[in-house]
Amino acid sequence: MVCDLTADKLAIREIVENWVLWRDAGDWERFAMVWHSDGWMTATWFQGPAQKIFYVHVPAAWSGLLAFAITGLLSLLYLWLRDRRVDIVAAASAEVGLAFSVVMLTTGPIWAKPIWGTWWTWDARLTSTLFIFLLFVGYQVLRGAITDPETRARYSAVIGILGLVLVPFIHMTVYLFRTLHPDPVVLKPGTPSLPGDMLVTLLSAVGVFTLLYLGFLAQRYALGVLRDLKDEEAGRAVS
Repeated sequence: MVCDLTADKLAIREIVENWVLWRDAGDWERFAMVWHSDGWMTATWFQGPAQKIFYVHVPAAWSGLLAFAITGLLSLLYLWLRDRRVDIVAAASAEVGLAFSVVMLTTGPIWAKPIWGTWWTWDARLTSTLFIFLLFVGYQVLRGAITDPETRARYSAVIGILGLVLVPFIHMTVYLFRTLHPDPVVLKPGTPSLPGDMLVTLLSAVGVFTLLYLGFLAQRYALGVLRDLKDEEAGRAVS
């Protein structure tokens, strides 16, 4: 399917102008998250200050895996529609997912050291999470190495689909294997395991990171379209 990326210029302008609204909303959400986590510190006295990391680590993991799953779904859609805009959104989601994954893989060991007594253990959850991170690092390297847009999009879609398969597997690792990683406390059969007030704090944090994901995704899509337009103009100038 042939698409005119030039038609997206007005939409890009609107995305950039509206980013201020996304940012301000995120500031208020972050304030609410910190206020809640400070107020309910007494509920987790046995873990001490390390418990604070929980309200960053879990939402970052949620946003990172959500971004990778959306990349995989959009990769499937691209192979069906062959629309370059779908490929650009998929690439943008993968890049944002990598940023959240860095937060996830950084805060996890910081929490694990005082709680588990070790920075890292090669159990199924941690290893598979590191694997999907490296998979999407390879996704970005591949996109930077291939200059032809159609070939780049097609090969990238294959990696994106592999990542989509890994996302539910990562969630199920705590049930399938023996692991130090805690079982899910929200996304599980039955009611959440957290007290109501802590659950509100966690869901507020998840809302913050989801909002940030959507805002970053819109920005990266806009930059991706502009980069493609610049490449097209350079190609016409050479020819």
